[in-house]
Amino acid sequence: MANSAQARKRARQAVKRRAHNASQRSLVRTVIKQVNAAVDKGDAEAAQSAYTNAVPVIDRMADKGIIHKNKAARHKSRLNAQVRALSA
Repeated sequence: MANSAQARKRARQAVKRRAHNASQRSLVRTVIKQVNAAVDKGDAEAAQSAYTNAVPVIDRMADKGIIHKNKAARHKSRLNAQVRALSA
């Protein structure tokens, strides 16, 4: 348990920050799932649209440090490959 006033405040801040970061990670997972769902349905137009919506979200979370930049690049690359394979 935090003993000083400063440590108690930092603990409160950590709880709020953790909750915010969790919601942001959830958003990234949601947009990735939306692209995967469109790919699984075989709808190339919907998959492309979902991918276009997902890319800025993934980039924003990588910039904020919610996910690592390499993880963001990996997700974008794999999703783009799936969407392009569907279109071809």
